[in-house]
Amino acid sequence: MRPRRESTRQSNQTYFVGFQTAGRKPFFRHERWANLFLNILHQYRSSYLLHAYVIMPDHVHLLLTPVESLERSIQLLKGGFSYRAKRELDWSGDVWQAGFSDHRIRDLQDFYSHIVYIEQNPVRARLCERAEDYLYSSLSKTIALDAVPQRLKPQAVDSFDGGAEAPPLQKQVHPSMRASAK
Repeated sequence: MRPRRESTRQSNQTYFVGFQTAGRKPFFRHERWANLFLNILHQYRSSYLLHAYVIMPDHVHLLLTPVESLERSIQLLKGGFSYRAKRELDWSGDVWQAGFSDHRIRDLQDFYSHIVYIEQNPVRARLCERAEDYLYSSLSKTIALDAVPQRLKPQAVDSFDGGAEAPPLQKQVHPSMRASAK
């Protein structure tokens, strides 16, 4: 039996999300397609907080915190893009595979490890030598990113009350997030 997807109506959860193009066609190798998806990503910002993204030739990875629900945010992105691709790019076929995969971010370490995964995806796929050179990722600074969700930030060590637990370790801030982690 397939596990039931948890309710994502809570706006305080952050997710790593991935979804693929129909038939894994490399639509986003074309600049017009990739730029249109960037436009859609920006257009629907009121439905989620965006922490990282990468648009690969045949799939997309996002790190986001939905405002309403994860399903609604993905529906807006995929549906909005499909609608505009059919109108503006004269596409008549399917754009996306059905569904998406998601992973709920548990803590700050999990958050940063997924940012590194997203940023290094074009390098691993040999689309560029350095992650900073890839035009369709959060490192390109095309779209402003939202700060680390407050619930993931570690508590200050000076608030340690001397109890049985050790104080939380201070995490290293990933270079791409230094400005937003303050």
